[in-house]
Amino acid sequence: MARRNLRKGMTMIGPTPGLRVKQLEVRTRKDSGRNRSRLVEVAIKQSNVTSPMRSSCLSTPSKHSRSPSKQHFWSVDDETNVADMAQPPIDPIRLPRTMNDYIREWLRHKEDLLRILLEMEAAPSPRNCTKCGKDGVYRCTDCMHQPLFCTDCCRILHEAHPFHRIQQWTGEFFEDSALHMTGFQLYLGHNGAPCPSASPGPEHGPSEGQRYKMDTRAGGMGMVEEEWEDIDEVPLHLRPPANSKYLTIIDVTGVHFVRVQPCQCLDADSYHRQLFQAKLCASTFEKPSTAFTFAVLDDFLRENLECGTSGMNYYSKLRRVTSNVFPHLVPNRYRELLRLARQWRVLKLLKWNGFQDETERSSPGDLALFCAACPQPGINVDPDVDLDDWKYTRTVVMDGNFKAEHMHEKRPDDQVWLMDGRGFMVAHPPYQEYLQATPHITEKSACHNHRAISQANVSRGKLSATGIGATACARHGCFYPHSVVDFQKGERQLNMDYSLSNALGYNMTGIKNVLCFYDINCSYMKNLRKRVNNSPFLHIPSSLQIVPGIGIWHVHGHKQECYARYAPLFLRGSGWVDGEIIETLWSILNIVSASTRGMSSPHRQELLDFQMNDSNFMKMIRIVDSLSRKLKAARASVAMARDAFTKLDEAISSENRQAWSIQEESALGGCVRDVSVMDIFEIQLKKAPTVRAVELELLEAPSQRGTRQGAASWITRSLGIEESEITLAITRKDSSKYPSETKRLAMARRADRLAVDRSRFIADGQIYLAPLHQGTDADDYSAGMTDVAHHMSAVDDVVSGEEDSEGSMDEAADAVPLKMTKIAPLPLPSNFGIERCRAAGADELVEMELKLRIGQANDALHGLRIALADKAVAFRGVVRKATSYSMRTRAWQMVNSIDISVRQQATIYKRCREAMIALGADTDTLTHFQQLQKSHMAVHTAAFSQNAHDHRSSNLPWFWCMDIPRTTSSKNWLTEFYRIHWLRAKAVKDRWEEEEDLLVSEFHWTMNFFKFRAKKWNKKCVSFKAAGLHGAACYAARQKAVYDRLAEQGASKWLNMSPEILPLNQ
Repeated sequence: MARRNLRKGMTMIGPTPGLRVKQLEVRTRKDSGRNRSRLVEVAIKQSNVTSPMRSSCLSTPSKHSRSPSKQHFWSVDDETNVADMAQPPIDPIRLPRTMNDYIREWLRHKEDLLRILLEMEAAPSPRNCTKCGKDGVYRCTDCMHQPLFCTDCCRILHEAHPFHRIQQWTGEFFEDSALHMTGFQLYLGHNGAPCPSASPGPEHGPSEGQRYKMDTRAGGMGMVEEEWEDIDEVPLHLRPPANSKYLTIIDVTGVHFVRVQPCQCLDADSYHRQLFQAKLCASTFEKPSTAFTFAVLDDFLRENLECGTSGMNYYSKLRRVTSNVFPHLVPNRYRELLRLARQWRVLKLLKWNGFQDETERSSPGDLALFCAACPQPGINVDPDVDLDDWKYTRTVVMDGNFKAEHMHEKRPDDQVWLMDGRGFMVAHPPYQEYLQATPHITEKSACHNHRAISQANVSRGKLSATGIGATACARHGCFYPHSVVDFQKGERQLNMDYSLSNALGYNMTGIKNVLCFYDINCSYMKNLRKRVNNSPFLHIPSSLQIVPGIGIWHVHGHKQECYARYAPLFLRGSGWVDGEIIETLWSILNIVSASTRGMSSPHRQELLDFQMNDSNFMKMIRIVDSLSRKLKAARASVAMARDAFTKLDEAISSENRQAWSIQEESALGGCVRDVSVMDIFEIQLKKAPTVRAVELELLEAPSQRGTRQGAASWITRSLGIEESEITLAITRKDSSKYPSETKRLAMARRADRLAVDRSRFIADGQIYLAPLHQGTDADDYSAGMTDVAHHMSAVDDVVSGEEDSEGSMDEAADAVPLKMTKIAPLPLPSNFGIERCRAAGADELVEMELKLRIGQANDALHGLRIALADKAVAFRGVVRKATSYSMRTRAWQMVNSIDISVRQQATIYKRCREAMIALGADTDTLTHFQQLQKSHMAVHTAAFSQNAHDHRSSNLPWFWCMDIPRTTSSKNWLTEFYRIHWLRAKAVKDRWEEEEDLLVSEFHWTMNFFKFRAKKWNKKCVSFKAAGLHGAACYAARQKAVYDRLAEQGASKWLNMSPEILPLNQ
């Protein structure tokens, strides 16, 4: 039936000679986010078709074929089309080609391409110079078409290309050569022409007898000027010019030996300045022998940014480019490359930021580029607007990265800092002064034991820095200038305090609200203001409100209440942000972090600063496209969120709507002062009380007359002693028949400690049970309690049913229980009997123990639920997947250890219930705390299979819903269900509406940022022209044009957005 309907809605292609009809499924995505799938027929050209009747489009569909793409649907209309073959031809649709299609096409041309490649090794016939027609000796491999030249033409035509690679014809093949062998010289000054003032004096250079041999320095990869008799073994292009001055120049095409003739006019610049003007960076200023081209320095920085190439690997590549067969004979200039790369980075940053000379006043982070879309008063935001509005909230994210390690330096006092504190890393001396003056205070987390807290004081002897900590904008992922710090041990709070303090002082004038995301904000933000106020190095304005948040990925690793308090979904003004964007920044920075491990501190700082600056630059030039995509997605999501919330809002009463709105507004307004008010986004129904909760309630309640102080804690001690005795008894029973001496000693020590605790408890009991102890022996109150072995034997009868038919733990563990000894009961009201306690006036003690027993029973049932769940997981994921004897043995050992916990919790619960009966618990309490049955202990792994048949007829035992209070009615549960869903649906709607508003504002702020930068460069251009700095003025004009172009592209993107995506009034 479905097939008939599908055929009815399709446009059929009639049978056509030479064409094969095939159906394709086309999936499109609507603006609403829904996917649309439809089938279309395409005509594919096929070869060797003798008859249209043999085409696959006329084949009868097989009864086994279910996919519509396997055949062409046949209809009655097709039968009429068969007779009429005189219809116009159909142009076949060209399907998109895959990579394999292109490779298959290349295979057909492989041999021909190889033949051409080999023919290029031979000299052309005739072997004449392409310029003058003389005998051609040299050919240039870098020029187009590899032209053949004579010696003179090769030298003359390469005056503008001094670093091309040439080859020389030997009579049989082309051998690598060098331009200096043609007599080429590089002239400095006079636009590359020889200096008219130069005198033909004696040239100073290596004598004819000087040769080169392997350099043993730096791994033996260089060359030194010493005698080497086997000079003929060195290739021609690796031999420097003899009897003349030459310079070793490193370019992207390799290492070259070039004769250099400087200008010798009276007003000529110094030698290193002439080299720099020729775009050659000399390695030294006095008698330089090595120089690097601007091109190779730019290429190295670019490869370091994009590929993470280290200096060693890059120079190794240059040696291979110079000579692929003899790279070890190429001079080693690795150290010179590292030194000049440092200098080149600083020069680039000074140029990019408009620093003509160092007389201009520098400030922290002035060589760094920040986010274009974040609100910055005076730059992209008018400082006169109301900055208290939620849209001007700064959203920051903090995190640590332990990949950026740094080893101790050999000479830490002999360092040269080129841009200390002017990039993203903080200035070194002030930071060290802050660390020495600030003690680290270890604060125990009330949340889970996070690694950032537990390893805060972890020290590593070989590392001076175990990592870095940084602050970035949480919406766009741009690093904050002058906010990246080194970790000396772990991720300590004092390190992150310094980072946050510097970040919140960068272009923040007038901003009053900050939304800060950090993985451990539940602990970090508690005493932040106290730490800042106690340190003279930190400054965060008291008027600045900081709302803490935790990234959506990390918040699920915290305890349950942290989700409502710190998740981005419930933070007003955050928009639709995840708070985890800094993790993506680390992945880029980690590429070069390994190469900075052994660098000096200044070199490491400069490289990391350059990497982070490039990261921010790439964010800036792509920010318009990013905002456009996000705005389109936000528009669609806002409509969906509003529709979902409207449907839910219409289903509730006006009273509930008003009450829940007040709750939400109160929580969002007071979360800065107290984050616990955000708990309204979680279920508010109380859970079953625990022993600690009951004890705390009893201790905080006013004591009644006749009750001694400390009675509640005294009874709680007895519960702990009983649990320890039960645990020890179960451990003894599960021990093997012949336990080891170490295990027996451990059990004996535990028994001894319990005996001491029991004695102290009985001695203290004389104070609280003095009337009951008069004339009383232990046998008089033993009727209310049997020995532990009795409880365990009863529980063993209960804890014997296991999961399906997998077998039980008792069958797997071949354990012989040791002989159990009777343990004398403790002097408690439950052992004396309720009548005797009332007669002695100990009613208050009876009530205390009953409440504590209820709490103990809740704890035991909670532990029982966890143990049974672990057991089901072990059966499902370990026992069933065990494929060998050893794996199965370890799996059953795991089940055995879990089963011990099950018996322990069940024994404790049985003791609690007997004590409740002895204390006169009412019928409702005993009905609530039922007796454990054998069927209750069964573990069904079918709970992990959603479609398992067992779910249809099985029910969970009664204690699985014990956390739901007995006083909670179904009506209250339904109201709470609607309240939570209403609040969270409203939060989703609000966040998406905020995201839409923020994106529109960020679009305008980005345009303002580009315009501000253009005006700034225009002012510099005017000032440079007035000062006569024409080169600086031209560069400022070029930079202004760049930002003008970015602003124009942004404005064009804004105007090209359809009205459905962007409001017309914006």
